[in-house]
Amino acid sequence: MDKFMSAAIEEAKRGFKRGHGAPFGAVIVKNNEIVGVGHNEVDKKKDPTYHAELVAIRSACKKLKTFDLSNCVMYTTLYPCPMCFGAILWSNLEKIYYGCATLDTQKIGLRDKIFRKLSETKKGAMCEKLESEECLKLYEEYKRREDEHER
Repeated sequence: MDKFMSAAIEEAKRGFKRGHGAPFGAVIVKNNEIVGVGHNEVDKKKDPTYHAELVAIRSACKKLKTFDLSNCVMYTTLYPCPMCFGAILWSNLEKIYYGCATLDTQKIGLRDKIFRKLSETKKGAMCEKLESEECLKLYEEYKRREDEHER
């Protein structure tokens, strides 16, 4: 068995045996070394954002002292949900190795398939643009400050 996927599986076991949440684990690897670990902590933290992948990203960023995880890969026990996949893209991870597909979670009573569908269909109904001029002013101010820091 792959040693890094094995580490992700062990992390998942550690989490669900402690009652932290569903049986999911993830590790982040850079230069053949684990730099971040995480398991699902949704139940423990009472926070829906504490998925294994996000916990592992936070762990790796803290250890590496950066939000840019270029040159890193993730091993996770489940194909990432839309929320986690967004964070994976933002963190610049290069590759994801996953153990189970989204449909496999239905076997243990989870709703991942539904959330994938809802994330696409509910966007239009749930999202409404408001005060865009003021938000654009904020963005322009940020850009000016960033440009000043670069000089």
